[in-house]
Amino acid sequence: MALGIFWSKRADKKFDNILDRLSREWGEKVTSAFVKKVYDFLDILIEFPEIGSLENAEKGIHGFVIVKQITIFYKISGSKIILLNFFDNRQGQKKKKY
Repeated sequence: MALGIFWSKRADKKFDNILDRLSREWGEKVTSAFVKKVYDFLDILIEFPEIGSLENAEKGIHGFVIVKQITIFYKISGSKIILLNFFDNRQGQKKKKY
């Protein structure tokens, strides 16, 4: 049974911010390519929810690098996958928020 994808408020807001920045600085072609990568990943994630590396075992949080600058964090809760955050990897490990 495939799991459903749910976006947290933080993930939704961060995704929108990333799209705004990409559109402003790099244009629609780059923005569209990023959106495609994210949604292609989500299609795979539905079928293979354990694909990401386990970032925090206690909280069951997984991470997956979408592009070298952005990691998506998510957790599996029952029959759903909750997208927690899009993290800019250039910020460094100490600022990592799930």
